[in-house]
Amino acid sequence: MRYIFFLSVIFCVLTGCSKSEAPNEVAISAIKLPPPPPASKSEYIQKDQDKNLDAPSPTIEQKIIKQASLRFETNDLEETYKQIQTAVKQSQGKVQSDSEGKDYGTLYRNITIRVPSQNFDNFINTISKGVSYFERKEITAEDVTEQYIDLTTRLKNKRKLEERYLQILQKATKISEILEIEKQISIIREEIEAKEGQLKYLESRVSESTVTIEFFKNLPEQEAVQLSYGSKVWTAIKSGFFSLSSFFISIISIWPFIIIIIVLAYFIRKRIKRKKP
Repeated sequence: MRYIFFLSVIFCVLTGCSKSEAPNEVAISAIKLPPPPPASKSEYIQKDQDKNLDAPSPTIEQKIIKQASLRFETNDLEETYKQIQTAVKQSQGKVQSDSEGKDYGTLYRNITIRVPSQNFDNFINTISKGVSYFERKEITAEDVTEQYIDLTTRLKNKRKLEERYLQILQKATKISEILEIEKQISIIREEIEAKEGQLKYLESRVSESTVTIEFFKNLPEQEAVQLSYGSKVWTAIKSGFFSLSSFFISIISIWPFIIIIIVLAYFIRKRIKRKKP
């Protein structure tokens, strides 16, 4: 009996333990883990900064001043000039200055042309087609991007400063304050106008390139000698005329002494005649 009683007690204990463990398992499975905390504001800012770093920086257009100087020989000045005029029209340029003349052995013509920068290379190529060789061909390209950015930034800051002074002027009540503020505004406006002028000048040089063309024709030796001899004769005539004019002017400047000499000579001669028997 005792053995059966002990077995029944052990069976009841084991059955109670199994029932008590079941609710604990259900409770543990019912517990949910909390969601991860939201990202802080600093993390969002850091992400935005990373995106900004990854984004490409805005490109700045280069500001280039192009210039060219050409010198070459030609057999026909008029025909060459017509070809240059045609090239200027095709490139939408304009003639800034035009001069011609002659030396002892050559006839020459100098032309200064302003051409839009985008047509600069085509214009130089068109002019170069009919030239066998250049005595001088110089092409330069000056990068003024840094200078342009500096002027633009300074101008922007001056305008902001002017706006601040205008706001202060509206709040000023004393006459002395108003006069002082207006004086400062006047100085700032002068600086703004000066910067605007520099910026416009720089933009004009960037937008239009300058090309100087000098072409000449060698004269035959006989014709050159004739021109040289004629110029020498004309120079001699002018020199003689100037010398004669200088001589008369010098005589006029000493006229009192001449009169005195003439009077003395007259009296001396008269006295000599009286002494003669």
